[in-house]
Amino acid sequence: MDANKGKGDQGMQSPGGQMDRPDSYHNMESLLPKAVKRRVHALKRLQVQCANIEAKFYEEVHELERKYATLYQPLFDKRRDIVTGTVEPTDEECEWHSDREEEEELAEEMKKKAALEDEKKEEATPEEDPKGIPEFWLTIFKSVDMLSDLLQEHDEPILKHLKDIQVKFSEPGQPMSFTLEFHFEPNGFFNNAVLTKVYKMKSEPDATDPFSFEGPEIIDCEGCQIDWHKGKDVTVKTIKKKQKHKGRGTVRTVTKQVPNDSFFNFFNPIKVSPDGEMDEDSEFTLATDFEIGHFFRERIVPRAVLYFTGEALEDDESFEEEELEEGDEEEQDEEGDDEDDEGDYDPKKAEPQPAECKQQ
Repeated sequence: MDANKGKGDQGMQSPGGQMDRPDSYHNMESLLPKAVKRRVHALKRLQVQCANIEAKFYEEVHELERKYATLYQPLFDKRRDIVTGTVEPTDEECEWHSDREEEEELAEEMKKKAALEDEKKEEATPEEDPKGIPEFWLTIFKSVDMLSDLLQEHDEPILKHLKDIQVKFSEPGQPMSFTLEFHFEPNGFFNNAVLTKVYKMKSEPDATDPFSFEGPEIIDCEGCQIDWHKGKDVTVKTIKKKQKHKGRGTVRTVTKQVPNDSFFNFFNPIKVSPDGEMDEDSEFTLATDFEIGHFFRERIVPRAVLYFTGEALEDDESFEEEELEEGDEEEQDEEGDDEDDEGDYDPKKAEPQPAECKQQ
């Protein structure tokens, strides 16, 4: 078992339920002799016991995450203070040895020229020292595709007031969950100091399908009520519609509010249906929400500065390119197999081969 799986690769369960298995597996078992089938049933009982032990393993991993979160938090608090300009880091804290020193040396002359130009500009205009790191979180939102897809132009002025994002883990004895906390400075849009999103998790085998268990999975989420200032709610828009009276022919103008695209709809998620029945669009929306919550927890919050500078984006792109190259190779292999099959018939190649499973 990989302990990292419990930390970084918790699954995001499809709200529609478990994936159907091919009937060929069940047919294979039905063809076995009775005595062999009986022994297979014994192995399955052992497998269920393994799944229950694995569930306990992930519960302990969750406790470790909670424990180490308290060790990370002082560092994240210092990050927040620097970003907001509450504290100014010392010269020693600002020392950083780049891996790209050679490139920096080659660009040194360009820097000197730029410095001279800056000095001329400073003589013309007073020097402005921005507070902290302006638009730190907004820059991250705009840089990460998954978040920029949610971001609208009217969200940006609000997110300029976002000063920190924190992850909180459920306490011992409570149902497994994690909470994303978005901390805002006082602003002219809403009264909330903190907006929250709770992701509820499950770490136990499904009684009806225990062999599908692959670790903790997000099963539901819950947002919060935003206390918007009057006229500042960006999740709705006001439209005017003309209505004509059928009998008299008079026209009146009706004003009403309709939903509006906004990142802040993130705090008003679709609820998982108690019976598990959801339409395809709702399932997709909810699954995307789970993925975003997972990404905030595992990537954005722990590595925020690297997403701000773009270095983490380069890592993500490299990983995607590697995945794509592997896929291309597999496709080419399949094409090669098709060419081979044009020759003499080989009964071994005609037999269906079991699909290869890759863990995410």
